[in-house]
Amino acid sequence: MRRQHLKYTLHGTKSLYKGFFGMDLYTVSYEAFDGTIVGPMSREIFERGDAAALVPYDPVRDEVILIEQFRSGAIRKDQNPWLLEVVAGIVDEKDGNNTLKTVLREVREEAGVECTDAVFATRFFTTPGGSTESIDLYIGKVDASKAGGVHGLASEHENIRVFAVPFPEIMKMLDNGDFCNAIVIVGIQYLALHKDEIRRKFLSEKKI
Repeated sequence: MRRQHLKYTLHGTKSLYKGFFGMDLYTVSYEAFDGTIVGPMSREIFERGDAAALVPYDPVRDEVILIEQFRSGAIRKDQNPWLLEVVAGIVDEKDGNNTLKTVLREVREEAGVECTDAVFATRFFTTPGGSTESIDLYIGKVDASKAGGVHGLASEHENIRVFAVPFPEIMKMLDNGDFCNAIVIVGIQYLALHKDEIRRKFLSEKKI
């Protein structure tokens, strides 16, 4: 299917809030599919920064390392805010704004293991109607036999439980709705679609 590339105009931005994250006001107009112009309109945009994520996969044991941690944004009266996830982190200057460096650092900090090979999977927006954040997703080679315990940086208020799960059980968890985090759902689905190819690559002993 051929996608259309239409025109838009960003008339201006205004900072509304600057803290750990930020909020900006965008004024924008865009070309509709019939050629007319929509807007100008104003939208508050959450400036969270770009992030990177990695699905830690052991090709020998056919296991995925999962992490579990508290998430303030998941607090709901009927929602458990301790979420099952894969490794992820915000891309910043200490990694040279390099998403692969980010996930290699995060897998050590959050899961306590080393990633010895990685393949880029895809890039996607998390919620483009209201945030600029995009995710670079990787699948990484790890030794799941070393997974366990509690990890994370106390300076970032992290308390992360780490454990390995056989891939067939991971797929059952996916079918059962045990994951309510979009990144882990996308990551597991990508691994499921490309697992044979990725597993062959990882077992070739290539190092990054």
